[in-house]
Amino acid sequence: MRKVGLIVNPIAGMGGRVGLKGTDGEEILAEAKARGAKPLSPGRAKRAMSQLANLDNQIKIWTCPGEMGEKILEELGLKFEVISLDFSAQETGPEDTINFAREMDQMGVNLIVFAGGDGTARDIFKAIDGSVPVIGIPAGVKIHSGVFANTPADAGQLLLNYCQGEIEELLEAEVMDIDEEAFREGRVSAKLFGYLKVPADNRFMQGLKTGVQEEGQEAILDGIADRVIEEMEKDTFYFIGPGTTTRRVMEKLDLDYTLLGVDVVQNGKLLDLDVGERELLSYQEKGRCRIVVTPIGGQGFVFGRGNQQFSPEVLENMSKKDIIIIASKSKVEALPGRKLKIDTGDQDIDQKLSGFYQVRIGYQEEKVYPVRSTD
Repeated sequence: MRKVGLIVNPIAGMGGRVGLKGTDGEEILAEAKARGAKPLSPGRAKRAMSQLANLDNQIKIWTCPGEMGEKILEELGLKFEVISLDFSAQETGPEDTINFAREMDQMGVNLIVFAGGDGTARDIFKAIDGSVPVIGIPAGVKIHSGVFANTPADAGQLLLNYCQGEIEELLEAEVMDIDEEAFREGRVSAKLFGYLKVPADNRFMQGLKTGVQEEGQEAILDGIADRVIEEMEKDTFYFIGPGTTTRRVMEKLDLDYTLLGVDVVQNGKLLDLDVGERELLSYQEKGRCRIVVTPIGGQGFVFGRGNQQFSPEVLENMSKKDIIIIASKSKVEALPGRKLKIDTGDQDIDQKLSGFYQVRIGYQEEKVYPVRSTD
């Protein structure tokens, strides 16, 4: 019988849709709530754990009290036991994750599945230092580490396969985290903290975020930016997503920009910097809108990683023809299977926006690539 531990960071990812790029620290969490942020990770954890519905007699689940795991397992009707540790704080914090992970390690669980982002992965690493394999359910804003599954559904399938004994081999995956304060200022300062073991099945794991360089990169990005600008339509609102590729569009327009946020442009003029979901919805009420976005290097996510401002509610108002995907050819061809991915947390939206897109890979060059929901 496999013994599984479940840890849910209930505040993970709350800052994404409201443009805060994370929820590390009490002040940022308070600001996220003030902007109307809602918990997302419990729902994503529930989606993953639902795949264990028929394994009650083959697994033993230990979890944390309340929102850190107990509640979603009750809703799913799964059998489990709650770990009895002091847990009186109104808001969960890193120490709760660390303490529960350590206790699970001492109890002899075979695997810990956790819902959160890079900060949560870092806390898990601090607690167990690779002594127990893990599966990360992607639920944070910052998901640079290699310990996460593509989607909650993939996390659940990987967990199911592991519990049924279909996966025995383990691999080491990187635990990365970045400085959130620097991140909000448009600087990515990533650091490797160590390695955690994960079940060996790359079909379900998202991999490590990477950058890709190629000869003539600057000229290629200039050409892509020129192409996007020439195609911009009068009186249309353009939502320029995060990334160095999209940044070049703003530089070519000679406009201020936020490297890791979403900016709004119309008729060559900057209307808004670093907006969240609420502001984007407001612009959608005013007129036609289009999105300019670039996939994450090494992972291929077009939506659902680092640009949660493009929420399901925002994307519901967009069609495939309203989405402009730009990337250098080498960036796309370096992706596993050369496929782009979507993981917004809403299956209907993911399916709606799946399909083939003409990706701008140069000034006079584009190529058709599939964009798929990984569920």
